[in-house]
Amino acid sequence: MGRNLEDLLIFIGKRFLQLLPVLFGIILLMFLVTHVFPLNPCPRWYPKASQQVLANCEAQFSQPVLTQFWTYFTKLLAGNWGASQFGQPVYPVITERFPATLELVLASMFLMIFIGIPLGVIGAQYAGRWADHLVRVLYLSGWSIPTYVGAIVAAVFLAPVVGLPAGHEYSTTSPPFAQVTHMSVVDAILAGNFPYTVDALEHLILPAGVLAFIEMGNATRMTRSAMLEVMPLEYVKSARMKGLSNFIVMYKHALRNALITATTVLGVTAGGLLAGTVVIEEVFSWPGIGAYAFAALGGGGEPNFDGAIAVVIVFALGVVIANLIADILYGVLDPRVDWR
Repeated sequence: MGRNLEDLLIFIGKRFLQLLPVLFGIILLMFLVTHVFPLNPCPRWYPKASQQVLANCEAQFSQPVLTQFWTYFTKLLAGNWGASQFGQPVYPVITERFPATLELVLASMFLMIFIGIPLGVIGAQYAGRWADHLVRVLYLSGWSIPTYVGAIVAAVFLAPVVGLPAGHEYSTTSPPFAQVTHMSVVDAILAGNFPYTVDALEHLILPAGVLAFIEMGNATRMTRSAMLEVMPLEYVKSARMKGLSNFIVMYKHALRNALITATTVLGVTAGGLLAGTVVIEEVFSWPGIGAYAFAALGGGGEPNFDGAIAVVIVFALGVVIANLIADILYGVLDPRVDWR
């Protein structure tokens, strides 16, 4: 059965269309939780508002539910995501802060994949031996440590020891180059500014490392289990009988098929990485939507429901896209998947 670019595009289109109802369901659920289930949400949304503002809010919530949802849905599509407790529109704040969160999540994903997967291979290769036990201790430690504990320990105790900054304040406060992606490391590399690239990487290592360490267990465990399944198969035994090195057998032959199963980790882990940014960004003063979510939920001040709802929708969209990427990778890696 032939597999070509056209079939791949059709496969991606089908997967994308299948995920749209999921995203719509999340938006509907958020509407029900915030607009329908509370008897009178206006005092909670605007705790210090004037009587006129409360009256306008209550008039809006007195409309039929379908009318309210249509207004809510069309405003979301138009970029009208409400305002903060200070009257600042939420949508521009989200779009301004999102690249910083994306940079943190991508760096964590990179570390999780390029450290967690080799650890899973090592655990499978030395199953039942001391190396395997050490790998288990590492990823179980990540699972066992609460995010806020790991972040605080890294910021307070680890940062001075390794000489890395525990906050986001750069030595060069205003970058001397154009902000193309609004991701510090990427923009510094694109501009060819080596000192700022090093500075940005130093500020990224600790928060991304803590987040990756906490979520790394999924990648390591899934890779180890998948490797243990494929290592006894005939094609792996044949590769060994040909005299190939153990590294080639493990990483070229066995791991390639094991990754078919391990790709499912991507969608599962995306939710954990995004949720973890709320605490990580607050502890490390990272200017992303995670820190914005913490403030919107009332951290250190009044809650901002519009901002909190916007962050939930963005996180949900991120998980949906991550699952789409995982489905695509699964289809590309596994020749048994029919693209048509």
